[in-house]
Amino acid sequence: MKNKLLMASAILFSGVVSIAQEVKYEEYELDNGLHVILHKDNSAPVVTTAVMYHVGGKDRTEGRTGFAHFFEHLLFEGTENIEKGKWFEIVSSNGGKNNANTSQDRTYYYEVFPSNNLKLGLWMEAERMLHPIIDQKGIDTQQEVVKEEKRLRYDNSPYGQLLPVLGANLFKKHPYKDPNIGYMKDLDAATLEDVVAYNKKYYVPNNAALVVAGDIDIAETKKIINDYFAPIPRGADIVRNFPKEDPITEEVRVKAYDANIQIPAAGIAYRTPGFAERDAYVLDMISTYLSDGKSSKLYKKMVDEQKQALQVGAFNIPQEDYSMYLVFALPVGETSLETLVAEMEEEIAKVRTELISENDYQKLQNKFENQFVNSNSSVEGIANSLARYHVLYGDTELINKEIEIYRSITREEIMEVAKKHLNTNQRVLIDYLPEEKPAN
Repeated sequence: MKNKLLMASAILFSGVVSIAQEVKYEEYELDNGLHVILHKDNSAPVVTTAVMYHVGGKDRTEGRTGFAHFFEHLLFEGTENIEKGKWFEIVSSNGGKNNANTSQDRTYYYEVFPSNNLKLGLWMEAERMLHPIIDQKGIDTQQEVVKEEKRLRYDNSPYGQLLPVLGANLFKKHPYKDPNIGYMKDLDAATLEDVVAYNKKYYVPNNAALVVAGDIDIAETKKIINDYFAPIPRGADIVRNFPKEDPITEEVRVKAYDANIQIPAAGIAYRTPGFAERDAYVLDMISTYLSDGKSSKLYKKMVDEQKQALQVGAFNIPQEDYSMYLVFALPVGETSLETLVAEMEEEIAKVRTELISENDYQKLQNKFENQFVNSNSSVEGIANSLARYHVLYGDTELINKEIEIYRSITREEIMEVAKKHLNTNQRVLIDYLPEEKPAN
């Protein structure tokens, strides 16, 4: 009876989600290649203006890593019509907020304004695209900002080197082998000519999507966009031809050291498909099954029942070309890293060889329904999703239909995908250890 009630409530919830969460939008392309997506929501007098550029940490040459993240900072320096250092002041003095972030695959800039400042938000993003001031003084300033961020977030943060260690050991050829933030020596070596050329290549309308979401009039917004963005020249077509990785066919074991930790960690890492592939969606479900919440398999077993781990988790780290999958645990007391690995592998092996229960499967479906609702619950979140689905997935409509992919995944498919990607001969075992102190 309980299972029937669970199923009935899930079906009802799914129907409500399908109706309530549909995101209406309009998209078109300017002659210069800029893809425009408009979403009207007059429920609150706010508007998000956002630009996502299809450029990330992987877009670099050897010896010039970290450029996309560097540009995330540099393009706030100023433009021909925005005085140096005034960007944030203009935004805040007009009742807005703004930010930017960079991944290995894309860079995202956005502003949130009262809707009567729509024109200002669009003008600022057009200025960033057309008229950035890139000079040596700005480069020197932002080099130091990025270096300080690297020291704070990676070099001096507990477990801050974990992602770079993953990249370095899962990739040997693809640019994902290097951290998104880059290396200090590469930032130091960057010349003004390098930086200007990078801007000219990647920060062009045909490598970007502009999203305007919120309290807007569609016709008026189109006119403003045309006035500000249509005159921006199209850039050269961008051709990417990254090297392919050879499959991992034998277990690899590595040691990494971190001076900022006292408790070691055990990691099991796999190279998995890019986030647009169906298998990546299945792996999302597997990671949720293994470690999302206190009732998940790994947490309940290793933290609650056996008291072997302080913390344990399975993470599907999404990237465009290849993703990274990590199962990770911190030991309690004298528990060895070998024990942690054995216990984590036991649960992974069960997913490879047994169907998960119908009850666990339904709990997974409910969690992904809930995530779907939350992701589309704000105009700011919708703007990000619209840009991401177009730029990285090539399908804006995923904002409405992606949940159907998760709904269509079966228990049998979960087992098959685990069997395909999470085998012991495909893994990298990482002993993540406190840095050894030199002898006196």
